[in-house]
Amino acid sequence: MVKEGNPIIRNPYTADPTVLVHDGTVYLYTGHDNPPPGTDDYYMQDWLCFSSNDLTHWTECSSPLKATDFQWASGDAYASKVVEYRGKFYWFVSVTHAGGSRKAIGVAVSENPTGPFEDAKGSALVTHDMLPFSESDKANLDPTVLIDDDGRSYLFWGNGQCYFAELQSNLTGLASPIAVIDLPGFAEGAHIHKKNGIYYLAYGYGYPEKVAYAMSRNIHGPWEFKGILNEIAGNCATNRPAIVEFNGSDYFFYHNGALPGGGSHRRSVCVDRLYYQEDGSMSKVVMTTEGLG
Repeated sequence: MVKEGNPIIRNPYTADPTVLVHDGTVYLYTGHDNPPPGTDDYYMQDWLCFSSNDLTHWTECSSPLKATDFQWASGDAYASKVVEYRGKFYWFVSVTHAGGSRKAIGVAVSENPTGPFEDAKGSALVTHDMLPFSESDKANLDPTVLIDDDGRSYLFWGNGQCYFAELQSNLTGLASPIAVIDLPGFAEGAHIHKKNGIYYLAYGYGYPEKVAYAMSRNIHGPWEFKGILNEIAGNCATNRPAIVEFNGSDYFFYHNGALPGGGSHRRSVCVDRLYYQEDGSMSKVVMTTEGLG
């Protein structure tokens, strides 16, 4: 498929992007909005994968992972994060834990960026009873992971409250207690990345969600709130970012509800250019596809 401006994926409906660059190829992993006709609600049961060498031509890969590939999960494929680590690819996901409505975080692994992926642990990585405190069944949403320069890895996630923990060296367990990060207006959809020695934590802000971000010189904080990076996405109440460098330029992936028949429950992934200021702060995204690739 060839993009015709934003959204870049026009069939099927896609949401909650996470992006990986491997061997000169961009791999875009998304949620899959697939509510039955006449249904105006979230229905997401699997994740999708697309690849591109130029951010213009996109190839859809076979569906690499379903929520029920985790035998301990009952379904529901929420926002996720894929990282490459020691020659393998780890996919951190949020699903509904079997036997209830509470969300849990799992991790799948593959030898290839397009899969097949399989449960790396055989049980949840994070469950509700592990949290310091939360009354929300959706507390374990939207994991994001950073592999730092020294090889240590860190997990951020949450809904209404941002949580943080270090991961074990095999990425299938926690190596630290779960901490709480105080971020203004934190809703969900966290994304962590690092550039030029600075850590950036972007997230869905308020409701309807904008994207805000904070900066730090230390993965453990303190975090300095920097403001709004992206305004409310058109015809869509949620807003989950993914930020990546490709071929010397920086890009901001997100979703909106702009396609015909689209909306908050039928979303579509988009991409725009991202710029950094001299002080390290990120500029607001210009809503255009000019100059991509």
